[in-house]
Amino acid sequence: MENNKIKLPIWFWLITIFFILWNIMGVISFFAHTFISQEALDQLPANEKALYAEYPFWTSVVFAIAVFGGLLGSIGLILRKKWAKIAFIISLFGIIPQMIHNVFFTKSTEVYGPGQAMTMPIMVIVFALFLIWFANFCIKKEWLK
Repeated sequence: MENNKIKLPIWFWLITIFFILWNIMGVISFFAHTFISQEALDQLPANEKALYAEYPFWTSVVFAIAVFGGLLGSIGLILRKKWAKIAFIISLFGIIPQMIHNVFFTKSTEVYGPGQAMTMPIMVIVFALFLIWFANFCIKKEWLK
């Protein structure tokens, strides 16, 4: 009941909705990457197909931690719960090894070029750090309980 007494600025809801959508796209990407059909894999260029072969099982695990942690954190923001920050931190613990592997231990820069191969990992890390900061900001403002 106490949460409903605090009027939040519209930008809080805009940020929260943006990141719910962002994290839903992450979950979709996880399922598309992890459960790609053999038919879809066969239609990829040879270098992209080879790239898929470079991902060990543990990268799927940290990918899942990253995207589901981010989605859970975003849901926590909508519900105005403090645990959103913890979910975002857990998500970051999935993001970091995943992105390190993608950038430094695969041939993604050769396949996609340095700009495209680096843009998404940097953006994902920046967004994750922002979400931790934002959740902390909201906790200090007592917007999250």
